Amino acid sequence: MERKIIEFSELADARVVVELGPGTGGTTRALLRAMRPDARLLAIDLDSRFTAIVAAIDDPRLIAHTGSAADLGAVLKQHGLVAADVVISGIPFSTMPTEIGSAILQSVFDSLADGGRFVAYQFRAEVARLAAPVFGDSRRAAPVPLNIPPMRIWQWTKPPAGG
Repeated sequence: MERKIIEFSELADARVVVELGPGTGGTTRALLRAMRPDARLLAIDLDSRFTAIVAAIDDPRLIAHTGSAADLGAVLKQHGLVAADVVISGIPFSTMPTEIGSAILQSVFDSLADGGRFVAYQFRAEVARLAAPVFGDSRRAAPVPLNIPPMRIWQWTKPPAGG
């Protein structure tokens, strides 16, 4: 699954990467291995226990932040970061109220650089339904059948301003 997330994230040119819901940091470590040396990774989780686990990863490019993904723009500014090139999310959109999921997706869209990518890996397709009014149709989607339970990964790209 992590290989597919890295592939969909297209990290080669990314300078600011955001991970929403890093949990215990498995994907965080994979992202750091794939990122360029001068990139920054902002990992945001609501649960301070997960933030503490991720903060223990020894990499100066990593910023662990406890807070809401709906506040992404403010969190980027708080840490002196510009618009994100890539936002990766494993947070379960299917288990949250629609208003919160929609607010998070709008925050992601607003915080992405033009041409930036939003990548979501999920067990259910709720994220695709919620993202459609904000991002339009996904650019790429693929099953990850070897994951137990099987999941799906999506990628959206923010169009250039006025485009």
